Amino acid sequence: MAVKRVLGVATVLVLTAGVSACSSGDDGADGKKDGAKGASSTKGASESEVVRAAHRKTTAADSAKMTLATEAAAAGKTVTVRGAGVMDLEDGNSTMTMTSQGQKIEQRVLDGVVYQKAPAAQRAQLDLPKGKTWMKIDPARLSGSDGQVNDPAASFAFTKGVTDGDVTKVGTETIDGARTTHYRVKVDVKDLAEGDQAKAEQLREQLGTSKLPLELWLDDEGRVRQETIKLTLRPQAGAGQKSEKVISTTTLKFSDFGTEADVEAPAAADTVDVTKKLADASKTQDTA
Repeated sequence: MAVKRVLGVATVLVLTAGVSACSSGDDGADGKKDGAKGASSTKGASESEVVRAAHRKTTAADSAKMTLATEAAAAGKTVTVRGAGVMDLEDGNSTMTMTSQGQKIEQRVLDGVVYQKAPAAQRAQLDLPKGKTWMKIDPARLSGSDGQVNDPAASFAFTKGVTDGDVTKVGTETIDGARTTHYRVKVDVKDLAEGDQAKAEQLREQLGTSKLPLELWLDDEGRVRQETIKLTLRPQAGAGQKSEKVISTTTLKFSDFGTEADVEAPAAADTVDVTKKLADASKTQDTA
């Protein structure tokens, strides 16, 4: 049961990757807001300049269809998720229908908060109040809890800080019919901590590295078509903790740029905030 809960929390956090991926503002390289003007705007640019510009060019497309595939494994147990939906690329809001372990889950992400309409069995396990069919989860509050997996996928927002030494051009590949260039990017863990040295050290300990590996595939207009991150999340040191090491791989794909993507929160009468319940349950499992 503890392993299952750890994997579940890891999956929830991984699924918020798109929020960080697409709401990071300008790339910081040259301060220009040229939008998705095509590859000519980065013609002659270095590989790191192309990568730094990628999210700016992607968000300029306003919206897109997306698919997600994620797998998280711990102690010989594996949770897989497959999903498809749409995303507002400017603010990161999204709606997606996912399938996990044979169960269908409807998910919306709005202003960084995750709403999930989970199967009845899961709602019963969490003992949701009668009539509440939607769960509200705030990943920011989860990641700050003892024993919880921090959100390493937030590194997607920090490619604007990469340098020439952090980027390797792998080659050209076709992704869902689109010609792309594949880049391997190393994102500095300290950027995730936003100046908090203690948090930076905690992340380095949990991840076992100071650099996060990110694979990016950019189309001829410099937009993100695919991004993949594979991580080993180590148990955090602490008396009495029994956290499991989690190995996760997540791939996001974007297509059909400009598609309609209106996202609304579920009705308040149908929604209950389960963030504290998830955090408390994880603490109990870690010290059991």
